[in-house]
Amino acid sequence: MWKVAMSEEIGKALQSVLGRVTQAAARRPKTLPSVPPRLVAVSKTKPPDMVVEAYRQGQRNFGENYVNELVDKASDPLILASCPEIKWHFIGHLQKNNVNKLLGVPNLFLVETVDSAKLADKVNSSWQRIRGASTQRLKVMLQINTSGEQSKHGLPPADTVDTVKHIVSQCSALHFTGLMTIGRYGYDLSLGPNPDFQMLLSRRREVCDSLALPLEEVELSMGMSTDFEHAIEVGATNVRVGSIIFGNREYPNSAANTPNPSPAPSPAPSPEKTSKMVSEEAAKKMQHLTVSGQ
Repeated sequence: MWKVAMSEEIGKALQSVLGRVTQAAARRPKTLPSVPPRLVAVSKTKPPDMVVEAYRQGQRNFGENYVNELVDKASDPLILASCPEIKWHFIGHLQKNNVNKLLGVPNLFLVETVDSAKLADKVNSSWQRIRGASTQRLKVMLQINTSGEQSKHGLPPADTVDTVKHIVSQCSALHFTGLMTIGRYGYDLSLGPNPDFQMLLSRRREVCDSLALPLEEVELSMGMSTDFEHAIEVGATNVRVGSIIFGNREYPNSAANTPNPSPAPSPAPSPEKTSKMVSEEAAKKMQHLTVSGQ
């Protein structure tokens, strides 16, 4: 019985988010590339059967923050058997000593968090070895620390163009697809467009001008559960949404991957209820928002 309830909750929440993604894309200025936004369902701490259910509902792109969890989940027999077309995104901090482990993940689609030329070189050499005779390039994004917070990973914005040039010219096994940011948490949209998103937009413009690339060929991964609609409105092509699809995350107290273990959280509200609450709050904040395009 609980599986039926879980199926209904995930299905309703996923359809609600997809509807909001479509509506937000329709509000984008015509000056922005008309690239349909990609929804990445962030499934960290969630069991394989939840991933399978979202896949059954039509979702294909999933994101994970921790290498070990992604390795375990992507190799789970249930997911391998039930989700042949799944596309895994790695969206957490990547250390060099975990690169080989990550690149062995079945159905790895995109590494969104390359944050230095040295890490790009490591990923490039490892992928050349792992892919063998295949000529398939690994899709990567460059993570930018747009907020300048020491607690955030990512490249300083001023180094964006040079690092992209390095990847394009020196990392033949990699396919540079765009820029990614996490940004500052809790930004008040009533103050105007999110400056972290605006920063990423301006970095993309610099990259495209310097490398003579069309804007639509450089993706922007920005926006999460609380701000993905605004992110899409200003140009995001890839949004990472978890809690309003799967419910609040519950971190095991002993989880080695948990950066800041905390007391057990209270029971999570249903994804649909959470989605509605976030949607209403965002709608109020965006009533007076002026969107600027890049």
